[in-house]
Amino acid sequence: MTGLLGPAEIRELAARLGVAPTKRLGQNFVHDPNTVRRIVAAAGLAAADVVVEVGPGLGSLTLGLLPGVHHVHAVEIDPVLAGALPDTVARHADGAAARLRVHRADALRITAADLADPPPTALVANLPYNVAVPVVLHLLAELPSLRRGLVMVQKEVADRLTAGPGSRVYGIPSVKLAWYAEARTAGRVPPNVFWPVPNVDSGLVAFTRRDPPVTGVPRKRVFEVVDAAFAQRRKTLRAALAGWAGGPDRAAAALVAAGIDPTARGESLTVGQFAAIAAWAAAGRPGAQ
Repeated sequence: MTGLLGPAEIRELAARLGVAPTKRLGQNFVHDPNTVRRIVAAAGLAAADVVVEVGPGLGSLTLGLLPGVHHVHAVEIDPVLAGALPDTVARHADGAAARLRVHRADALRITAADLADPPPTALVANLPYNVAVPVVLHLLAELPSLRRGLVMVQKEVADRLTAGPGSRVYGIPSVKLAWYAEARTAGRVPPNVFWPVPNVDSGLVAFTRRDPPVTGVPRKRVFEVVDAAFAQRRKTLRAALAGWAGGPDRAAAALVAAGIDPTARGESLTVGQFAAIAAWAAAGRPGAQ
């Protein structure tokens, strides 16, 4: 892996482009080649993989990814950075530019049709902190070809995404990611590898796609139950799901039918149990909505 960008190259490139990192877009550029190598290695990519990278910025991670994969789709919302990335790749990764396609787009609005040629198999990205969870969930929902990924996010977000039932930080992001994939932590990243330096640590989250629970109900219905269950974390599920079910007694009936104690709380349930509650409602039991 050659031609990676160090601190001097990152600042020189930013100055030449007239780019200053903005908090609005969550821009923190990786300037440490060893960190890039670590991310690429942890992603476990194969030569046939097609990677979607969200927020490539100045191209640090893009340059690390291109040598070992078939193709990279780089999705960048900043028009200046999107326009400059092909030239950066041409300068630092001879022969790799043909395997890069830059999409000037918002990752939250990208579709499978946008990335169809060729369809991505892996997500590898240093995600902007402010949209990390929505981006991961959107791409997993939108891109059925996506089989695995490795994302760098704020350490607190990494903990939430990988938490299991019973954990203090288990919540909506944990359950919704579990619908799509099995996730695990893949390491911590210190602030000093970024420019500008954030005031928090980052964490790596690895995930592997798996089949969702078999319930016969749409994902949207299951996620409605999840959202309701965690809207008031301290309440029992009987109380928290009252609005969703049409009253606490109906919520209790749904929970008992799904084999769940009505006095339990949302943080104790697996994604399969949330799906079972939604399935009870979809089956048209008395009073269900």
